[in-house]
Parts: sequence; C-alpha cells; structure tokens
Amino acid sequence: MKRLVGLLLTMVVGFSMSLGAAWAADAPPAKIKVLLITGDDVGAHNWREISESTREVLVKAGKFNVKVCEDLQILDSAAAIEPYDVILFTVYATKNSPKLTDQGKENLLKFVRSGKGFVVQHLASASFADWEEFGKLCGRKWVMGKSGHGPRSVFEAKVVNTDHPITKGLSNFKIDDELYAKLQGDEPIEVLVEADSDWSKKTEPLFFVKTYGQGRVVHNAFGHDGKVMADPNVAKLIARGVEWAATGKVTD
Repeated sequence: MKRLVGLLLTMVVGFSMSLGAAWAADAPPAKIKVLLITGDDVGAHNWREISESTREVLVKAGKFNVKVCEDLQILDSAAAIEPYDVILFTVYATKNSPKLTDQGKENLLKFVRSGKGFVVQHLASASFADWEEFGKLCGRKWVMGKSGHGPRSVFEAKVVNTDHPITKGLSNFKIDDELYAKLQGDEPIEVLVEADSDWSKKTEPLFFVKTYGQGRVVHNAFGHDGKVMADPNVAKLIARGVEWAATGKVTD
C-alpha cells in the first residue's frame, strides 16, 4: 500500500512539474522596459507629439513597456534607471534645455557601458552641447551652426546593410522628413540607412549603430513629427532599433 501511495505521489509530482514546465514554455517573454526621456526643445518641434508617437509605435509592437519621463533629473538616481533595459532620448536639444548634472551624466554612461541600450532620435543628439562624451555616445551629433538640412521633402532612404538584425529584409523607401546632414563626430559607426542630401551634396548617415562599453547605441535621425513616426518603414526601424539596443537581437 505504501509503495502504491508513493508511486501515486511520484506521478502527481512529475505531472505537476511537466505541467509547470509547459506553462512556462507557453508564457510570453517579459516585455522590454523602455525609459523614454523627452522635453521641450523651445519650439523647434512639437515635442509631445513626437514622444507620444514614438511611444505608440513601441506599444503597438507589443514587446515593450514604456515609461515617458519629462524630467532629466531621473538620471540623477542610478536606482531609478536601473530597472530599465534601454533609455530613449527624443527631444531635449537647445541651449535653453535643462542642464544635466555631473551625477546624471555619470549614471547615463554607466547604464550603457554596463551592457544596456541607448537610443537617440532626431534633434536629441544636439543636447548637452558642452558635454563632449555625449557626442561620442551618440556616434554623431547635431552641432548648432554646423549641422543642418534643406527644406523638408520626400527623399529616398537607402538601406545599405541588410545583414544587420534591424534592417534585415528591409528595402529602400521614400520618406517625407527632414534629411539631417553634417552631423559631427568621428566615432566608429555602422551605417544601416543613408540618403543623398541636396543641402550638403553628400551621402548622409540617417540610421546607424555602435557599441559603447558593453552596451549598444542606436542613432535615428528620422522623426520630425508624428507623420514620420506613422510611416511603416520608420516605425519598423524604431521598434527593431529599440529592441536591438536593449537585447542585442531582433525577434521578428
């Protein structure tokens, strides 16, 4: 009788463990935690439209939990940013933007160096003009008086690297946006998307990646407004770029 009871208990425990393993296998993967930091760039852009449109792209992708923060001071606390997988900067840009403290700078760099992700979008690369290391983090940086663009227009964005997980399977596409040109810097970057600028008379990198310490950086120069974010090609680049920055891979 004892043997029978023991056998039954073993079968029940084994079945429960198998069932638990099956449930675990069927459970959806944990969502990527995104800290989207944004703020007013004093009239150059509709910054809330841009941040909300970016958030909508990520939420629609179904892989992300996104917290939007309009206060740079969150970077002053390493504990506050530690739970996130990737930090995304959208708008802070002009000389009138709030100052980032030395502690905030250190925390941001440590966050990325430790193996997490950083994404900088459109004019956000012009932020913190006097902070040289921010330009190195971004790979290329908009510098007032040097960088620029011609009138907003429809241009062809050329996908030049289809081997990278972010751009795998993508083709050249037309986009109505500002074509950023003469971004400054000489850090090693891997260009994924570029375009020919009538303003600079050069081929300009518009979407590129780099490493920083153990972390991954994505620089997205697209994104003047919500209309651009709604373009399916740009939306795909954003979603894939944020996932790659956070994890080093793209799952779709």
